[in-house]
Amino acid sequence: MARTHRIAWSPSAQRDLDDILRYVARSDSVTTALRLYSKLDDRIESLRLLPRRGRVVPELKRIGHMEYGELIVAPYRIVFHLRDHSVGIVAVLDGRHDLEEVLIERLAREPDGI
Repeated sequence: MARTHRIAWSPSAQRDLDDILRYVARSDSVTTALRLYSKLDDRIESLRLLPRRGRVVPELKRIGHMEYGELIVAPYRIVFHLRDHSVGIVAVLDGRHDLEEVLIERLAREPDGI
């Protein structure tokens, strides 16, 4: 039987998700926001069984932080940190923006990822 991992959200990642969904609901529709939520949730839930999927976050890899992975649900990036039997969701960000500063600032503020 496959081992499952616990999913834990940082407060800033939860705010990211809430902000994105509110924006999409206002600028497009509630239906579109719900569809986006479903896609993001499905991808995040896949980390329970496959916590090493995705790639190392390139912006963090350049400064030597290999422990942060990301999944893409275009144009959004789900940044996570794997620890023991849990996956910490660190950020949900719009990949169309320059994210290097945001990611480095979050790493400084939340060094354990959660």
